[in-house]
This record gives sequence, C-alpha cells and structure tokens, in this order.
Amino acid sequence: MLLNPDRRLIPISVFAAALLAPGCGKKEAAAPPPPEVYVTPVVTKDVPVYMELVGQARGSQDVEIRARVEGYLESVKFTEGTFVTKGTPLYQIDPKPFEATLAAAKADLANARARLQKSGNDVARYEPLVAQKAISQQELDNALSARDAAKAQVDAAAAAVDKATLDLGYTSIAAPLDGIVGTTKVKAGNLVGRGESTLLTTVSNVDPILFRAGLSEAEYLRLAKQLMVTGQRTGGKEITLILADGTVHPRTGRVDAIEREVDPTTGTLAVQVTFPNPNRLVRPGQYGRARFVAETKAGALLVPQRAVQELQNLYSVAVVGADGKVAFRSVKVGPRVEGLWVIEEGLKAGETVVVEGLQRIRDGMTVAPKAAAAMPGSPGAAAPAAEGKAK
Repeated sequence: MLLNPDRRLIPISVFAAALLAPGCGKKEAAAPPPPEVYVTPVVTKDVPVYMELVGQARGSQDVEIRARVEGYLESVKFTEGTFVTKGTPLYQIDPKPFEATLAAAKADLANARARLQKSGNDVARYEPLVAQKAISQQELDNALSARDAAKAQVDAAAAAVDKATLDLGYTSIAAPLDGIVGTTKVKAGNLVGRGESTLLTTVSNVDPILFRAGLSEAEYLRLAKQLMVTGQRTGGKEITLILADGTVHPRTGRVDAIEREVDPTTGTLAVQVTFPNPNRLVRPGQYGRARFVAETKAGALLVPQRAVQELQNLYSVAVVGADGKVAFRSVKVGPRVEGLWVIEEGLKAGETVVVEGLQRIRDGMTVAPKAAAAMPGSPGAAAPAAEGKAK
C-alpha cells in the first residue's frame, strides 16, 4: 500500500521544531578572562662586561736539566714530580774519569811551575854575569825566552786544571732553582752527553705561574680603544683564572707581557698573565680561562633571559602597556649577565616585559599581569656582572 507523502512529512517537521525550540531561549557564553602572565620591569644598572680568554699555564721558569759532560749516569737522586729547592742533588755522573783528568792536569801544572822556577833562577844568575862580560848577551836572551815560555806553560796548565775541575763539577747535577721537577728522561746506567747535551729532566718554577692566552684581533682593537678612552693600562686590570673544573683560582693576576705582533697563522695576539701560586695548585700545561672586566656599560637595560625569545637569530620581547595590552617588540641584545640579558635597542627604562606565560599570548591581546619574583638586577638585589661575547 502506498503511503501518503504528506502524512510522512508532518511528524519529521514536528520533531525538528521540538529540537530547535529549547536553543532559541539560550544566553550567549561569557567571554573568558584575560590570561594571567608574570611580568617584571626593565632594570637600569651599570654593568661590568667581562671578557674571557682561553689559554694554558706554564712555569715562570722552565729549566731543562741537561748533561754537560760525557759519562755513564751513576744515580738519579730525586723523586719524580716533587718539589725541589735550589741546590738539591738530582743526578750523579760517574766522576772517576774526570778525577783522573784533574789529577793529571794538576801534575802538569806542578811540572810547569818547576820549569818556570828553574828558568827564573837562570835569568837571575845570568844578569850579573853579562854585566861582568863573563857570558854573552845571547845566553841571557835565551834564558829570558825560556822563562817567558815557562810562564805561558804555567798559564796553560792552570787553565787545564780549571777545565778539569769544571768538568768534574758537572758530574754532580743539582736543581738550579726552586720548583717542581718532572720525570727523568734517562735512567741510571745510560751513557749521556756523547756528542750532545742529553736532556735529563725539567724543573719548573710554578710560583708565580704564567698563563698565556690568545686575544683575537677584534677583541684586541675593542679593548685597546676602550683603554685609550678611559686612560687605563692593561697591566692595571685584575684578572681571574677559572680552572678546568669551573673553580676560581684564589689569587688574582696581572698582565705580565703582550706579544709584539699578531700570529699570522691564528690571527691572535698572545697575552701573558702572572698569577701567584703559593700552594702550587696550578701546574704547567693546565688549561683555563682568564676573566677580566673589559668595560663597564653605564645605565644598561636588563631583562631576564627567559623574557627574550629567539627565532632565526632575531630577538623579541613581549611588552605589557599600562592598559594591559601586549605588544611584541624586536630588540637588539648585548652581553649576557647572571640570569639577565643586556638590551641595547628596542626597550626603555621602566617598561614592563613578560617573563612567564609567553606561549599563551599574542600581539594586541589584553592580559592580567602579575609581578614576577625579583630578578638579580632589581633594586635591592646584587649588581650583576656581564660576560663578553668573546670566549
């Protein structure tokens, strides 16, 4: 049986009207409250900008101990790697051959002195005889020549004794200065000094300790210009040594010397700093970082690092105005500080920036700002110290 189309449509339309009827009476949903964000004011402070130079320590005196005479090494008298004082015995070369040479030289000297004595006596006898014409003048001249030759032989024999004494002294090798002695390069029983002065070990004076670092051309020019403006001297700067484990050497240092030319292979200028090292903690060869104040930025603007957003080397901050609206602003950043960042362009003193809640806001949005915890550079907090970009 066919159904009437009109009879089927009536119930559907009634059902649709019943569904739509309750919606007509609903009120519009209330607008969500503005998101809460934590903000902090831009702080103005005089900030010291630090520069750090990576370098390596070396002894203020690194003396190579070498064998100055040829012979067999008889004994090694020191403990390797320990501190020794000046005059401490280090090595003993077999002295017997040199003692024999010295004895022979002394005998030659005695013989030469005896000949000189005889020739002197001859001259003393011949002079009155010549006056009496008992002997010829030629005999006296021969006696005088013999005496002069005997004097020369005495001088030569005396020089031979001095050399033999010196060589014998070289068989006992002592520390030439106070310092730390390295490991021995040659063990007892080896022949040393044949044809060359064999390297035996090295003694380093480590108090004070020297620290050499490379300063790039750009860093040098920046520092030199800043020093010319302020009239300061490089040697007057106090320098801190940061060791490999991050600890700070307890004594500050001073610039000892600056190389006269830039190394063409590395493009750096060598700087040498002297640090007191009474406890001998720093050893030659250690790496570290020399840290010093390169300049002081007067009235620098500081914001927390977490307030700065970076995208493809572009930096921006979210500024909250007096009306609570957010404005994203591009900024130019300077050196970093302890938890803060110096802003060179894009902000003004007294403005407020967002430090937490950046992911929930967009440009032009109204927010509910709340004060964040005081940052290090705020009034009452410790003054920050900036680190230079050059490491």
